[in-house]
Order: sequence, then C-alpha cells, then structure tokens
Amino acid sequence: MWRDREHPETIPFGIAAFRIGVYALWPFGYTTVERRDAGAPSCVGNVLWLVLAGWWLALAHIVTGILLCLTIIGIPFGIANFKLIPVSLLPLGREIVRTDEPFATR
Repeated sequence: MWRDREHPETIPFGIAAFRIGVYALWPFGYTTVERRDAGAPSCVGNVLWLVLAGWWLALAHIVTGILLCLTIIGIPFGIANFKLIPVSLLPLGREIVRTDEPFATR
C-alpha cells in the first residue's frame, strides 16, 4: 500500500519549508548564509523548488514587503519580508545564523 512506503526524497523539501517557517516567524537578528558543502543534490533540489514553489513565494514576499513599507509602522516588517526573498527562492543549501556571527559556519 502506498501509505506504508517511506518517502526519503521529500525530506529535504520538508526541512527547507520548516526553515522558511522558522525564519518567517522571527527574522529579526538572523540572516541566511550559503553552505559551501551543500553539493549537487542541493542544486537540483533548488531548481525543483524554484519551479514548483519558490517563484510564487518570492513574489508574495515582494508584494507584501512593498505594501508593508507604505506605512511607517510596517517598514520593519517590509524589510523582514525582503530578507525572506532569497531563502524562499532557493532554500536548500542555506543556513540561518545570528546576525552577529554570519561567518561562523563558513
């Protein structure tokens, strides 16, 4: 039965979605850095992500960021939306680190 099978090929996409969710929950004080040891599977996964989900997530962050920047109170949240664009476009092979230590993982 199809429910009894495990799907390990979808695990990286689930982790990437969780990473985006955590970063979207509290983006202040954190940034994303590219992992140099990600490899070719990460590149292939990023292409799949970009085609299937990344472009409309990034477009939604652009529109939301522009709308939030129209008010003074919304400017920090608009900037936070703009910070989410790279990780929503290509999330595989990225890591979220504190702003004061962006080069600690390189």
